[in-house]
Amino acid sequence: MALDKVIVVGAGPSGLLLTLLLSRASIPVELIEQTEGLDTNPRASHYSPESCREFDRAGILDDVREAGFIPDGVSWRRLEGEDKSRLIKITNPALKPGDDPESAAFRHRMVCLPLHKLGKILETHVKSQGTAEIKYGRKVVEIGEDADKGKAWVKVEKADGSTEIREADYVVGCDGANSIIRRKLFGDSVYPGYTWDKQIVATNIYYDGFKDVDFDDSQFFVHPEHWHMVARIQPDGLYRVTYGEIGGLTYDQLKERQPAKFQAILPGNPTPEKYQLVNFSPYKVHQRCVDRMRVGRFLLAADAAHLCNPFGGMGLTGGIADVGSLYDSLRGIDNKKAEDSILDKYDEVRRRIWHEVINPISTENMQRLFQYQNANEFVDKDPLYKLVREMQNPDKKLERGGPPNASVTVSQRLLWS
Repeated sequence: MALDKVIVVGAGPSGLLLTLLLSRASIPVELIEQTEGLDTNPRASHYSPESCREFDRAGILDDVREAGFIPDGVSWRRLEGEDKSRLIKITNPALKPGDDPESAAFRHRMVCLPLHKLGKILETHVKSQGTAEIKYGRKVVEIGEDADKGKAWVKVEKADGSTEIREADYVVGCDGANSIIRRKLFGDSVYPGYTWDKQIVATNIYYDGFKDVDFDDSQFFVHPEHWHMVARIQPDGLYRVTYGEIGGLTYDQLKERQPAKFQAILPGNPTPEKYQLVNFSPYKVHQRCVDRMRVGRFLLAADAAHLCNPFGGMGLTGGIADVGSLYDSLRGIDNKKAEDSILDKYDEVRRRIWHEVINPISTENMQRLFQYQNANEFVDKDPLYKLVREMQNPDKKLERGGPPNASVTVSQRLLWS
């Protein structure tokens, strides 16, 4: 039978995207969000070709490209030296005379836009759909299923303290790392995996000193202590600077250390009066995945189901891929081309991809920034360095250090091809 309604919990990018995709397919959707509006904290900003394909299916890619920009690529650099010289670079495809800008190779090129701006685009499109409704200020407090009706239900609490029961064929938890839906399904303390003994601090800044160096749009800096990432995220010169810190520090301790950290890592070694700090957000870093992404009529997607460190964008890309797969599954059920069991396959495949692709590659992406004593050791031993050099110099094969690592090839293809 056609679906009567799907409830999506969580108005982050994954929840908004799933709501939009389903509503464009004429499937009624109710999007429930605990807060009163969209999150504006500094988070992801770069969307891979795989993500852009889903944006295209949702009808927002043109708006995303217009609001953002196409980055030139990503590099890995040494911190030492005034020029902070580039070690390797992987470029985003550039249009040449005769190329078709609407072909998939160019239309789905990586695009950059801060996540909160993507959220506004998604929200605007969702509100234009007659089959979608966003309800802010509603916290899920209980969940369950009615076997007689064949429905799932959530009890939500409004800002005034009143409660109501909402029913749907399926409920999808897209409510982030602290997912209420996941906690109600498995318990407050059950989220298999681990927390890194390092943490990161994500900042947004304006700093004129970036104009004085030959930086790419995105770069990672290899250093055992001062490992970090610098990326231009808006055409007006707003930069994301995300750096590693030792674990266990409080917010106040991290904030106190920030000026010295910037002086150590930014070109020109600036003091606070030289830059404008727009956002400051410390994060703990996790590698976690649930044992099940489907429990009856409840489903999980994106950060509610799995977490990884942000270096390389595997968490964001994996979450958007969850949404695309779940949309296809639910649409198949709605138009009678798939049975309910397709959702078991969604659970199986997406968890397998996290364990076999997202977790190992994202772990390598973060470790390679700090595991070498210096940049020269990175050049001598890192498999990604040698792979990129071989791709750029096909007639000159380099001896790769360490054991064979096929996942590096997958990483390069998934993130930057």
